[in-house]
Amino acid sequence: MSTPPAGTTKKRALSRRDYLAPLPIPTGQKPCDSLNTIWRKNQVFLDIGNYSIGSAVMVLWPMVMLFAFMGYLFRNDQDEMHIFAIMTAFIIGIPSLMLIQAIYREVPLPVRFNRQRREVCVPQADGTYWIVPWETVTAAATQHSSVSQAGRATMGLLIIGFENPDPQAKEGEKHYSMGFNCGGGTTAMALWECMRSYMEAGPDAAPESRVGIAPYEQTQIGSIITDLRKGDLIQVIWGIFCITILGTYFAEKLQNLKLSHPPALPYPNIIEWSKPLPPEQWAKRSPELEAAIAKREAELAARTAEEA
Repeated sequence: MSTPPAGTTKKRALSRRDYLAPLPIPTGQKPCDSLNTIWRKNQVFLDIGNYSIGSAVMVLWPMVMLFAFMGYLFRNDQDEMHIFAIMTAFIIGIPSLMLIQAIYREVPLPVRFNRQRREVCVPQADGTYWIVPWETVTAAATQHSSVSQAGRATMGLLIIGFENPDPQAKEGEKHYSMGFNCGGGTTAMALWECMRSYMEAGPDAAPESRVGIAPYEQTQIGSIITDLRKGDLIQVIWGIFCITILGTYFAEKLQNLKLSHPPALPYPNIIEWSKPLPPEQWAKRSPELEAAIAKREAELAARTAEEA
């Protein structure tokens, strides 16, 4: 599957697509793990997960609060209340059942980026896995806008694709992709930089994992109490708003429940594949990538000089 070269941007009236890889050249953005996708990071590999039950809670909870308020307004009107109850059952009930089902499902395995071997392990739903060369991974940031009476709404994704290295693979098993709802544009580039910087610059260039149970002062309640002690009433009000209206407290607790101990790849061969190698055995960049990175860094430096 051919894609435009990295660094290419295609713009239309209401959409934009930025091609980020291959080859994985710098985007010019600072790495930012906005969706807590980094599940595990060390000197050998980086585990990236695409599971965020907390985000589902934060989408559902404001609707629950809205319908609770509407139910209070219709409480004395029996005819309206019947229609409202049916509407609530469909709009709130079905997503709630899907969320409950997700709680009891196992967390999907992460994709593992091995920087010493410059390879990626991509687990599949049937229990198999692919070993994909890092420089063949594709990445694109997509952004779409829609215009209505309510104004302009913009949505976007970071899409990372992998090609099955088996030339005999069936048609439906040749490609695998991960989509991250991060808004597209520079946000998607910053998320991609977490993986690209880890592989090309080293572990220190990528953010630390924030998955798991955070220290008390970093939790929703702990942050509010800390701000209250500091006398920062604006942050206290914002924290209470997030808990009551956005549902961040329940999102945090469910996220801790499912990802306090993120799953690891269970395959014996991959456990061996994930062990450190002597530096002299580390895989090197291809000459094509070396040239592409040097060219891109020169372009970014020239752009920075022009803006200064």
